[in-house]
Amino acid sequence: MTTTPPATTPPATTPPASTAATRTAPAPGRPSFTLRQLTAAGGGPRYAVALAVDALGTGLLRPFLLLYGMTVLGLSATTAGLAMTVGIVAGLAVLPALGRWLDRGARSAAVAASMLVRVAGVLVLLAAPPSAGAPLFTLSALLLGVGNQSWPAAHAALVATVSSGRLRDAALAGARSVRNAGLGAGALLAAGAMAAGPAGLRVLAVASGAGYLVAAALAWSVRVADGRTVRQDPAAAGPPPRMGALLGANVLYVFCLNVPEIAVPLVLVDQLHASPSWAAAVFVANTVLVVTLQVPVTTWSARWSRGTVLAVSGVVLAVGYLGFLFATGLGPAAVALVSVPFTLGEILYAGSSTALVTALAPPALLGRALARFQLSTGFGLAVSPAAITALAAHGPATLWGTLAAGTAGASAAVWRERDRA
Repeated sequence: MTTTPPATTPPATTPPASTAATRTAPAPGRPSFTLRQLTAAGGGPRYAVALAVDALGTGLLRPFLLLYGMTVLGLSATTAGLAMTVGIVAGLAVLPALGRWLDRGARSAAVAASMLVRVAGVLVLLAAPPSAGAPLFTLSALLLGVGNQSWPAAHAALVATVSSGRLRDAALAGARSVRNAGLGAGALLAAGAMAAGPAGLRVLAVASGAGYLVAAALAWSVRVADGRTVRQDPAAAGPPPRMGALLGANVLYVFCLNVPEIAVPLVLVDQLHASPSWAAAVFVANTVLVVTLQVPVTTWSARWSRGTVLAVSGVVLAVGYLGFLFATGLGPAAVALVSVPFTLGEILYAGSSTALVTALAPPALLGRALARFQLSTGFGLAVSPAAITALAAHGPATLWGTLAAGTAGASAAVWRERDRA
């Protein structure tokens, strides 16, 4: 890729973080931001479009990658699942190198690279022959896994470069709303294309790859680089922030993201023998609530420290798990009702966790801090499906009770460390 702007030149499309914060941050304690301010703080209009297109492409293919391997390539569920696991592990393995690249100043280049890697993954997927496609499917899953795991840290680093303080927190929340909307829209479109069978899945792959390519071009065109940290010696920035408690807690916190997709459907369909439409309704409601409430709730919670909000989110999630346990005995409608306050806990967690990491890390070590945080997130997401299904096999009390106890313990650990934030 071409070189980034010189260290002394601020990003061309957005003002430096300190300037942006001075001009747009409202009075402390009661932040309120316009859509224009949030867009600028999140990387600008072109970058916002890139996020939406990238999310749409991800929603088209990612939920159906396993089905692609089974339906189009004729792989067994075990083979396809193992290949996808290899992809997740490979994605986690590249995070330390990504963190060092970010600390050398990469921003939009790193975001674009995470998208281009997924373009390569889609091309490999399309090249896989139906009769002997296992090796290429595995390679495709590896490339897609690397791109999927690299994007969050690269994106957060870019936003942290062009904004600061509570405006940065709101911009990160806004990006999550855009991403969830794109993922939901992509999955909805893909569900219709699934009726066409293998041909429809190939169309989804082509559309997904095209989306990643367009998103990469838009992200690269923003040309943001962190000139403030390019010339810094990371060793001179002091020791990295103490994040052990936060990272350990995050592994348990992140289980909440798989509850609407895995835990709730298991309970509704397998244990309560309810119609799958109940699980679909919970997933849709979760997506809609995150899209509409992520920014308002994150802005509202800015009156408290990020560490406090993160600890409180754990309490809300733990109470939600216990609510699911109680609701299981009342029927599917009660389970669906509990999912609403549970989603509030997810929103509080998502709005404060990455924001806390960016606030704790010194600028010269931001990339490595975000990479470590994404490593804990990716690990939690990787192990949670197996953990949830194993717990569910022993009944609702084991499932929800264990999740509640683990998340409450994680919340207590964050609470003890909250003053450092």
